Amino acid sequence: MKRQLLSLFAIGLFSFEAAAVDCSARPDWEASAIYVGGNPVQHLGNAYTANYWTQNNDPVTHSGTWAHWKYDGACDGSSSSSSSSSSSSSSSSSSSSSSSSSSSSSSSSSGGSGGGSCISVQYVAGTSYAAGQLVQNVGQEFQCNIAGWCSSNAAWAYAPGEGAHWEDAWSQAGDCGSSSSSSSSSGGSSSSSSGSGSSSSSGGSSSGGNSGLLPKHALVGYWHNFDNGSGLYRISEVSDVWDVIVVAFVDDAGNGNIAFNLDPGLDKQQFIADIAAKRAAGKIVIASYGGEKGTVTLNTAENVANFVASTAAMIDEYGFDGIDIDLESGAGVMHGAPVIQNMVDAVKQLKQQYPNMYLSMAPEHPYVQGGYVSYTGIWGAYLPMIDQLRNELDLLHVQLYNNGGLATPYQGSAYAAGSVDMMVSSALMLIEGFPLGYGNAGFFEGLRPDQVGLALPSGPRAAGSGFATTADINRALDCLTQQLNCGTLTPSQAYPSFNGVMTWSINWDMNDGGIFSGPVGSHVHNLP
Repeated sequence: MKRQLLSLFAIGLFSFEAAAVDCSARPDWEASAIYVGGNPVQHLGNAYTANYWTQNNDPVTHSGTWAHWKYDGACDGSSSSSSSSSSSSSSSSSSSSSSSSSSSSSSSSSGGSGGGSCISVQYVAGTSYAAGQLVQNVGQEFQCNIAGWCSSNAAWAYAPGEGAHWEDAWSQAGDCGSSSSSSSSSGGSSSSSSGSGSSSSSGGSSSGGNSGLLPKHALVGYWHNFDNGSGLYRISEVSDVWDVIVVAFVDDAGNGNIAFNLDPGLDKQQFIADIAAKRAAGKIVIASYGGEKGTVTLNTAENVANFVASTAAMIDEYGFDGIDIDLESGAGVMHGAPVIQNMVDAVKQLKQQYPNMYLSMAPEHPYVQGGYVSYTGIWGAYLPMIDQLRNELDLLHVQLYNNGGLATPYQGSAYAAGSVDMMVSSALMLIEGFPLGYGNAGFFEGLRPDQVGLALPSGPRAAGSGFATTADINRALDCLTQQLNCGTLTPSQAYPSFNGVMTWSINWDMNDGGIFSGPVGSHVHNLP
């Protein structure tokens, strides 16, 4: 990750958060229609504007700075959208009530008639709902978080309490069969239970990872605790499209101790409350060590003991779900360095205290896939750590930027940074394993597909190099999960449980108006 960018990028920039968009005057996107620059549309609950002439280019997979479409934000649900949503509402309602009754005999009577203790309206797919609005379904009450998705006529995906991705759109507000309508989630406390999996992020679409918290397909973003020209935002301002929020970065306090020092522009108690609210909404919030210049001190047994104790204190104080290891050149990670084995020992001790502690890693690709070319110095230096922590690891998202292209064992090819082939090959190496040092230093055994994600910059200003278009990122996801839309490299089999995508950073994406999280988040959450 980059703790800072060249100062020239900061000139003239200003904080910007994409507001919800009134889609009442926007027509639904149609594949057969021709659009020219400036034409607005809505599609799958999101708003887009054509950048130039386009036909049959789906905005979900063809949006970005230089792509056919510009992502404008989520529709705010303030209107009935287009006639297609209203005309389909009756059939959607029928399927919704049918699936509701099949899931629970008691819920159909409570939800369908507005009975029980709930006074909110019955959910009907395709109806226009506003953020904050309450509905009832399957015997429970829900609050709308993202209007565009709440209003979708895709009941299979967003029907509250039963759709495959309902937690992306709604949060549970109460039980219609009881007298209580207060929030049922207690995962937001900042007690020691914060690391023990009390977050309510499971649901039908969750694979759980090794912590039990991770969704089947996740959008992961780094929120940085400093303003590098992208803006400084509260956690509460972060869109609910993000499944995992990685707070960057934890500071080295010496002798193994760590400390989290909040930016002076933010209020500590409000920050803690914002984390609790995100976790109560089913999101995962973790703290990251490292970054471009970040360090940890892990040279002795005393260092390890202090690291574990101070990390546990941080988890308890702030309510984090777990930790992320993003050690780069500044931390001295190389073969034989004590930080590798000592970090393994420290994580295993923390997992004893917090059995459901979430763990991710975000090394740069020379430290991982670079072991294919050479297995000395920094090349492949992360692999012993990954191998020893594979039973604790939730997600490995190797940075595919700021380091050029990637040499791979596939077709004897090296692939260019930002290309579909590089993204696909980098993931296949982590899943299928690969020889070390061109076969002269052993073999890295692959991870489960659900433990692996891609990692790209959120936009051209977020990293020095390695930018990939959102269309190509979505193509790589399709290639890995379904063997569709591949480049020159097609996997020998599909990996439908491949997890998702990480980006640096949430702050830059917010500054850029959601150009990454809109199209990529939508695609990730609709993977099979």
